[in-house]
Amino acid sequence: METTPSDEASKTAAAGAATSTSTPTANAPTAPATFTPLFGGAKILLAETPKAVTPFGGLCSFIAFLQQIGFGAKVAQALPFAAPTSPNAIPLAHTFSAFFFAVVTGASRFAHTDWLRGDRALHALLGIARFPGDDTVRAFFRRFTQGHVEAFWRPLWTWSLTLLATPPAGFHLDLDSTVIGREGQQEGARKGYNPRRKGRNSHHPLLAVLAEAPFILHGWLRSGNCSSARGAVEFLKEALALAPATLKVRCVRADSGFFADDVLAFLESRALSYVVVARLTSAVKRGCVGLPDSAWTKVDENYSVGEISLQLQGWAKARRFIVVREQVRDDKAAVGRLLLDVPGYTYRVFVTNRSDAGAVIWRDYNGRACVEQRIEELKHDLSAGGFCVREFFGTEAAFLSVLFAFNLLGLYQRQLDPARPYRQPATLRSQVFVAGAILGLAGKQVALKLSQAWGGLAKHRPLLDAILQWTPLTSPKLDSVLPATVPAGASP
Repeated sequence: METTPSDEASKTAAAGAATSTSTPTANAPTAPATFTPLFGGAKILLAETPKAVTPFGGLCSFIAFLQQIGFGAKVAQALPFAAPTSPNAIPLAHTFSAFFFAVVTGASRFAHTDWLRGDRALHALLGIARFPGDDTVRAFFRRFTQGHVEAFWRPLWTWSLTLLATPPAGFHLDLDSTVIGREGQQEGARKGYNPRRKGRNSHHPLLAVLAEAPFILHGWLRSGNCSSARGAVEFLKEALALAPATLKVRCVRADSGFFADDVLAFLESRALSYVVVARLTSAVKRGCVGLPDSAWTKVDENYSVGEISLQLQGWAKARRFIVVREQVRDDKAAVGRLLLDVPGYTYRVFVTNRSDAGAVIWRDYNGRACVEQRIEELKHDLSAGGFCVREFFGTEAAFLSVLFAFNLLGLYQRQLDPARPYRQPATLRSQVFVAGAILGLAGKQVALKLSQAWGGLAKHRPLLDAILQWTPLTSPKLDSVLPATVPAGASP
């Protein structure tokens, strides 16, 4: 970028200010700053270095992965805003990427984006000459309207799904909602179901998760006064429209919040198998109580499975219900609801259109527990609820950015080693991304010098090789993410 006279003046003034405040006078020499270690020992001298140092040297393989799949080009292509015309403006794709990497490195508020502004080594790895501040990032998201959200995220999600390999048996698609508490008067923040902070405003997102990936197929941010199933049919239509033809949905699983005739009828109209927890209405309770002993199939000494067929009020047809009965024990908390008419047992009931044995359906539904874990990772590892602006669609755009980061972290892991167990984002951050490094030179080439104490090349070279050996089938490669000139702060 061309330097203007005003920039030069600012640099000169800043340099002069730094000199005037840091140069000791002849009559008052400044003693070196030292401190004593916590548990004693020789004093430690406090000094400084002009070298570009980063705590996130381990991001090199993840950045290489994003470069391989064409992340930068796809983001720039999908942006719904006109490119800024000012020669001093930061490219919008750089602003979005700055927020993206703030989330990956552990930010939980927009203000935390600033902690990467001084990381010149990371700037070089990203190829970003000027790193935006938190006000710039916040202003970027405040521009989003509903149309912008659709125009930006739909093509990005469709593209990212093409990078996902479908297992032979297909994916389980798990539906769930969660509560994000809000302080203030943000758009869409309303009083609703909020188990932790009753009576407080919140948003109530809706998520569709591919269990085996893990991958967020679709997400909505909704007002806090929405019920779980509100808008679920339209949400499912959008989710299925995003999925490529090669993506096979094996079964849809959901809790009792989605026990609604319109949801079940929609799934049946799309020929999708489902298992949904049934609400224990009076009619369902009567059906459970009316099961004779001969109708129960014993699974083990504590569990039995039965089934009933019911057509509830307002339904156009009868549906199959699987009933799981668990004996109440002193040494284990039973899952389910107690029925006064049948003491000593708890009951769980599922509605399904599958023909499998009841025990098979019950065990298959139990695998849905992973969706709760994914939500916890989004909220605690990536702070999905922490990025909020006054405008609703700006908040939704930031929320979807976190989901997008979660998906790409999952794809990155699968590319590194598909056989390795999945690592949560916080675990990946601590085990891979956090690694001290210095930006320097190797001959005339810019080099990232990883600390041996954090694993060095022995740890990170195999990860980088695994990424670079992969040839993407869809997105074109980008140009090198490293700048052609030596970045400021680079040292030999």
